[in-house]
This record gives sequence, C-alpha cells and structure tokens, in this order.
Amino acid sequence: MKHYDLLIIGGGMVGASLACALRPLIRRQGLTLGIIESQPLTNDPGVLQPSYDARSTALAWGTREIYEELGLWSALSRNVTPIRSVHVSDRGHFGMSRLEHEEMGVEALGYVVENRWLGSVLQSDLQSDSTIEWIAPARVNRLRAGDTGMLLELDKQGETETLSADLTILADGGRSGLAQQLGIGERSNAYQQRALIANVTTSKPHQGVAYERFTDQGPMALLPLSDGRSALVWTLPEDEADAVLSLDDSAFLQRLQSRFGYRLGRLQRVGERFSYPLSLKWTSEQVRPGLVVLGNAAHSLHPVAGQGYNLALRDLMTLVRVLEQGVAEGKPLGELSLLSHYVALQQQDQTRTVGFSDRVVRLFSNQQPLLNQVRGLGLLGLELSPGLKHWFTRQAMGLVGEPGHSRFD
Repeated sequence: MKHYDLLIIGGGMVGASLACALRPLIRRQGLTLGIIESQPLTNDPGVLQPSYDARSTALAWGTREIYEELGLWSALSRNVTPIRSVHVSDRGHFGMSRLEHEEMGVEALGYVVENRWLGSVLQSDLQSDSTIEWIAPARVNRLRAGDTGMLLELDKQGETETLSADLTILADGGRSGLAQQLGIGERSNAYQQRALIANVTTSKPHQGVAYERFTDQGPMALLPLSDGRSALVWTLPEDEADAVLSLDDSAFLQRLQSRFGYRLGRLQRVGERFSYPLSLKWTSEQVRPGLVVLGNAAHSLHPVAGQGYNLALRDLMTLVRVLEQGVAEGKPLGELSLLSHYVALQQQDQTRTVGFSDRVVRLFSNQQPLLNQVRGLGLLGLELSPGLKHWFTRQAMGLVGEPGHSRFD
C-alpha cells in the first residue's frame, strides 16, 4: 500500500489550484503529494482549442491576486476578458446601479475565463513538476478513516489499488458521494429554479460590461467574453426550463431578448445550451482528522453572483497557510485541531459570502409589491451612496477584508 503525505481527490480547477498553492510547502519539507483525477490528462496541456460553446468562470480581482501569488496569472491572462464595469438592474422597476473599475483604482473588477483554458494552464504547470504525482484516470470507490489519516480504495483502469495519506482533501465537486459515504451530512435549500448556461453573440460590443439583470422569474447575467460573445447564466423556474431549452435558436433568442432587453443590441447567435438545478448546499462538517472537504463539495452557491469559485480559492489559500504554520510548529498534517483552525479562520468569509448570495437571489426572485419597491430603493441608494457602493464593489471583487488589510490577516 503506497502512502502519501497529502492526497487531493479531484484534479479540476479547485484541486489543481490547491496543488499549485501547496507546492512551496511540499518542496521545502520533501512531502509527497498525489492528485487523483477521474479524467485522463490532456495530451497538449497549455494549448487552448477554441470553441464557441466553452463554459466560463468569473474570476474576482481578489482571485487574480491569488493567481499572481502562485505565479500563474501571466499565463492565464493571455486568454481572459476583463470586467470593467457591472451594470445591475431590476426588470420592469426603477433603480439601477453601475460599478466601475476606475472608482476602485484597478484595471478591472474581475475577469471571465473559459474553464478549459484555466484547467489547461493549471494542468500544464503541474505536469511539468516532478514533485507532484498525477494518478489519472482513476476513481475513488471507497474512503475511510485509518489509524492515522485516510485509506482510499481506487479503481485504476479496472484494477483495484489502496492508498493511504496523512491528509486527504476532497475537492471533487461533491459528485462522488464520498462525503456521504463517511457519514458527513449535507444541508440544502432548493431554489426551485434551474440555471440555463449558454454563450450568445450580440450586435453591440459588450465593452467589458457585465450585466446582472433581475426579472420576475429570477436573476440572469451576461458576462463579457472574447470574440464578441457573452456568457449567459439565466435562472428559470423549474417548470419552464425544459420548454425554454427545447426552443429553436430563433425562438430562444427572441425569448431571451424580451427578458434581457436591448442594452447589447440584438441577440444574434446562441450556442449549445446546458442546464442544472439550483440549490444552496453546504456540508455539516468541513474537516475531520486527516480530511478536508473543499470547494463545491463543501458549499455550492447560486451561480448568478459569481461567488462560488472565488470563495473556494480563498478557502484553499487559508488552508495552505494553516498547514504551513502547523508544519513549522511540528504538528501532523491531519491533526484535527490544525484543520479546525482553518475552518474557524474562514467561517466569517464563508458565512458572509453564502448569506450574501442567498439573500440577493431570494430578494430579487420575490415579486411582492412591497419588495419590488424596496429593491428599487436599494439599487437607487447603492448608486447614490459612495460608501455603500464602495463596500458592495469590494465584496464583488473578492476583497473580503477591510481596505488596507490582507485577505489573510
């Protein structure tokens, strides 16, 4: 049975980013790190094959700072689209607000990156590092506590293999059921909505503006992409989503145009459409002796505010700093008190971010007349109050601390 100091289950964007962040620690201490990934590694890492239908992620300014710290931003920035302003409005009601990058003294409030490019840059960087072992394609069938750390039973191309690790990080998005296998509970609040995802082309250039549009059916967002495209996140009631998905392109664009309006001119083209049910999910436990649950496996947010991935990046950076401090003090990597300290440090950020995302979605999905007026006044107040607007913009940028302080103070 092969033993590792650290094992990451899931080599996607969160797991790969964590491995990059852990690299200085494992090099200094001579630790062993393995990444278990169910998909085969790409043959040409670092090469982007253009696709109109590529899925995308919004990276907050704070996430750019993280990738700069990890030495990855130079490569990533070759294929990102800056968000220079965010336009927030409520369909059919007065009140709007616009957040501008100049007001914050930065070149962009955030960026939109195609997931394949982000994944390719991360994987390319890690594959060139001989200190990190990729175990792929492989799937963890069973995860259980051992005498020290965790024991993992793998299915590796039809063969069963058992591994052990002092610290295992579960970063597989929560799809494997491994947390439930360990008896870790999950709390969930369903929104009774589905997210429809697609890329669209508009007759007017987006000029780096991200649109957050709230409608009587739920929020929608159009995020700027390269080549005249915008990434659509459209929230629909569950009983309407399938009907909208089944429309032909012309009818779909017409329906979307009526909901979004003409701020970007006419909607001219739509690519492949995807949808998935929406709910707020979080685990009852994020750590156990020898185990950390991270990313969507720990908490899954509504996508329209674009907060989920950025929160996961802040989580993993705090985890790495806690582990570095613990190792310097001679503590075992999987010691529960050490891992519990990580949760304590991130609790405020997680509570604030999850609560903010949830409250915004529920407030702007409720069509009671009094709430309609409150929303309009709220957007108007946001636009007229420089202090409130500055605070709100900092949250959107992923700058969770007070001005002048590090995210990790």
